[in-house]
Amino acid sequence: MTIVHRIVAPAEADTRLDRWFRRHFPQLTQGALQKMLRTGQIRVDGKRAEANTRLAEGQEVRIPPLPEGPKPEPGRRPVSEADARELERMVIYRDASVLVLDKPHGLPVQGGPNIARHLDGMLDALQFEAEERPRLVHRLDRDTSGVLVLGRTVQAAAFLARAFRGRDVEKTYWAVVTPQPEIPEGRIDLPLAKIGGPRGERMEAVEDPNEGARAVTDFRTLDAAKRRVAWLEMNPLTGRTHQLRVHCAEGLGAPIVGDGKYGGAAAHLDGLSNQLHLHARALRLPHPDGGVLEAAAPLPPHMKETFAYFGFEAPKTPKPRRLAPPSRR
Repeated sequence: MTIVHRIVAPAEADTRLDRWFRRHFPQLTQGALQKMLRTGQIRVDGKRAEANTRLAEGQEVRIPPLPEGPKPEPGRRPVSEADARELERMVIYRDASVLVLDKPHGLPVQGGPNIARHLDGMLDALQFEAEERPRLVHRLDRDTSGVLVLGRTVQAAAFLARAFRGRDVEKTYWAVVTPQPEIPEGRIDLPLAKIGGPRGERMEAVEDPNEGARAVTDFRTLDAAKRRVAWLEMNPLTGRTHQLRVHCAEGLGAPIVGDGKYGGAAAHLDGLSNQLHLHARALRLPHPDGGVLEAAAPLPPHMKETFAYFGFEAPKTPKPRRLAPPSRR
C-alpha cells in the first residue's frame, strides 16, 4: 500500500473532492474519507482540503493508502457531474434524517427493463456529509412529478416507510383531466386489479371487491375551462399502483391529460403537451425525529404551460417546514 498522486482530468473540473473520491473509490465510506481529510492525509496541490473543495483541471490529489471497504452494489454506476448537479437542484428540504426532492417528470425512481438511468442508481450524489447513502421510502411513477421523500439513515428510512405503509402520510396531488367531471367533488371507492396485456401490465377497475384491492381517493375540482378540462386536487387514502390514473379514467370518466395508457386518444388534446399532467403537489408526514414535516413542490414546466393556457392560477408554493410536536403540560 503506497501513496498515489492523481491529476484531475478536464471533465472532472469543478467536482467536489468527496464526490471525486466516491467516483474513483466507491468502497471508501464517508467516515473514512472525513478522517483522512481531518488528519491531512488527503491533500490537493500539497495543501489540506475540505470535503466540499471544488477541484480544478490539472490539480494534483494526494491519495493515501485506503482502507478496504464493501464492494459496490451490483448495478451501481458512478454518478456523472451533470447528473449530480441535477439531483442537488431537486433537493427542496434537507436535515440529518430526511431529504425531500422535487422529482421531475420522466425520471424513473427505480430500475427495470430497459431502464439504465434512474434515481435509485444515483443516490450517492445525495449523500452529502452523511455516513450512508439515502434510501427510498416510497415511489412515484416515472411520468409523475413532485414531492419524493428519502430517509438518510437506516432508522429514518424504516420510520418513514412505516408511516407510508400505515397511512400516516397525507398526500395531495394535482391533475388536469378531460373533460370536466360531472360532479365537482366526492370520493372514489373503486377496487383495482392488475391484468396483463399486449402492452404490458396495467391496472383495471373491478366491480367485485374480492377480485381486486380496495382503492379510495377523495377529489375536488379547483377550476375548470368550458367543461373541456378541469384542475383536480386529489387525496389518495390508499396507495395502489396507478390508482389516481385509473380512478380518473374509469371512476370519473375523465382521464388525466397525457395519459394515453388509461385514457387513449381522448387524453391527448390539441395545443397541449402530451406529457402526463399528474403532480405530487404536497406531503404532510411524521418526522423521524419528532414533529411533522410539510413539503410542497411547484408545477412542472408542461403543467405550468397548461395552467397558463386555461388561466388556472396555482397558489404560491410554500417552503417546506418541520412543525414541532405540541408541548405537554
